[in-house]
Amino acid sequence: MIVYHGPGGRGPRGRRSRREAAARVGLSDHTNGTTQPTEPILEPAPRLTPGALWDNTRTTWHGFRRVLALVWDANPGLTLALALLNLVQGAVPAARVWLSKLLVDAVVGAVSSGNGTAALPQVMLLVALQFGIGAASNVLGTAANICQQLLQEQVSNRIQLLVMRHANQLDLVFFERPQFYDLLQTVQREAAYRPVQMVQTAFMLIRQILTFVSLLALLVNLEWFIAAAALISPIPAFVSSARYGWQGYQMMRWQSPLRRMMGYLTNLLTTDIYNKEVKLFTLGDFFIDRFSKLFGRYYAEMRGLVIRRYVAGAVWSMLTVLTSGLTFLYVAFRTLGGTISVGGLTMYVQAADGVSNAFSTVLGALQSMYEHQLYLQTLFELLDFKPQVQAPEHPIAVRRPIEQGIEFRNVTYTYEGKDQPAIDNVSFTIRKGETVAIVGHNGAGKTTLVKLLARLYDPQEGQILIDGHDVREYDPDALRNEFGVLFQDYVSYQFSARENIGVGRIERLDDATAITDAATKSGASTVIEGLPQGYETVLGKWFEGGVNLSGGEWQKVALGRAFMREAQILILDEPSAALDARAEYELFSRLQELAHGRTAIFISHRFSTVRRADRILVFEEGRLIESGTHEELVALGGRYAELFNLQAASYR
Repeated sequence: MIVYHGPGGRGPRGRRSRREAAARVGLSDHTNGTTQPTEPILEPAPRLTPGALWDNTRTTWHGFRRVLALVWDANPGLTLALALLNLVQGAVPAARVWLSKLLVDAVVGAVSSGNGTAALPQVMLLVALQFGIGAASNVLGTAANICQQLLQEQVSNRIQLLVMRHANQLDLVFFERPQFYDLLQTVQREAAYRPVQMVQTAFMLIRQILTFVSLLALLVNLEWFIAAAALISPIPAFVSSARYGWQGYQMMRWQSPLRRMMGYLTNLLTTDIYNKEVKLFTLGDFFIDRFSKLFGRYYAEMRGLVIRRYVAGAVWSMLTVLTSGLTFLYVAFRTLGGTISVGGLTMYVQAADGVSNAFSTVLGALQSMYEHQLYLQTLFELLDFKPQVQAPEHPIAVRRPIEQGIEFRNVTYTYEGKDQPAIDNVSFTIRKGETVAIVGHNGAGKTTLVKLLARLYDPQEGQILIDGHDVREYDPDALRNEFGVLFQDYVSYQFSARENIGVGRIERLDDATAITDAATKSGASTVIEGLPQGYETVLGKWFEGGVNLSGGEWQKVALGRAFMREAQILILDEPSAALDARAEYELFSRLQELAHGRTAIFISHRFSTVRRADRILVFEEGRLIESGTHEELVALGGRYAELFNLQAASYR
């Protein structure tokens, strides 16, 4: 089970009940049939004690190192350029302030002496230097923006590839956890842009420190307490921002199921596979209304936090405004008293304002980096998940052909959060080349058997052997290459017809002869040859020029993938559930050809299909209760005979 932890203790997700989570996304509380929206439960804002500040700084630094490595790997050149551009920009504000003093003093001196013509060359030089610094700052800023935007695209692409590759390695059980989708959605929403922002913030932090130090050096020449006031005034706003930043992060994690439900409702109304039923049952307004209500709750919670955060920030920022005003008043008195020149007045006022702004920006950058690190924890949290189903250090090769078949030895598997095992102490053997049918009510454990056999799960107890070896001794990918699977809910890829079949054996994706042969065996060739571009026609309606197929036609294409597979073990999980009698007969005629010479496992409710198997296994509540041929089981008069007679009666 995934449990989220925040700094200093367990986050709210670890304490939330299923009922509360359901209410958050607009579902019903089944105890009374009503929806009970709950208020966000936020952890108390962290106290910024020296110890807490040190812990946050250390956590942020550790997170920044990982983020910087990720950004650097995406493009070292752009990362270095962005750092250097920010560093050079750090010296610009102090140079501008100093030149402003020189320019004002030169003009005032010339006016006072009545010899303005003599001072003109000096004034023109200072103006030219001011223009040069301004132009350089503009060029540096433009170059930094270009680098940041280009780096953003490359990092976003790198993160997407990292997430895709990592998801490809994770166990099936991980995808069956609702928490995974919350985590994945957060990663895809936040992690694509935050790494570059965090790195850019770090570079800006260095730039602002350089600006701050250079301006502070000018200000200290005036009075130490002016410099101290400029330093202290931004701190309360920083403390306030830190408190609300942590609460905002918690609210993001808390609201993730709600946002995921909103995304799902959007998907229902914007995806072709749902559109027909949505229109026939006139569900559109219902889904739109539910989306609006969910957004209303999401917005109300978010609005309250946003208003509190920015109002508090504005109130505390008034200290900086007050400090700037008092500094100007003090310097003005000194200027009127003749102890500071008019140029000095300009310089000190600008320096005081610049020091306060630079220090405020430094604190804000630290807070921003901390917030970025909080959100990017989700990315590293995802990437740190390790699959439980892994290849052994020294895997054995899968023999071709397999000689000893399949054996289940006292296998037990229980799904997370369940007390009743889906498979309970099951033992049986399937001989090489044998066709076995598995029957039983929904929830009897039939599909779980298939997932265990293909090592999508590992059993908690017992062993599964293929060719005399525990499946955990094989490399999972090498083992799965020996399986050809056709599920009831097969995938309709929005690719070309050639690719739809060719992905059955990806290394032969460009082998036109093999693809044509597989399509011929599955019956898909007649369908594909009638398409506008034949095998290069895009199937489905998601992309331009795509052609949609009927359910039976799609199934023939999916069966072509199974023929393309050339697998030693064939698994058919309810492939005819949606077919009429004639289509079912044609399908299984082709499947018999596909299964010839292979070990085949059929899962079906259709006894006209099941009776063709060499042997039938009957499951109930995760246990194997009967085994034998069709004739033997009918003669036994047990559960199989009961189910067979019930189904046969509907045809009389």
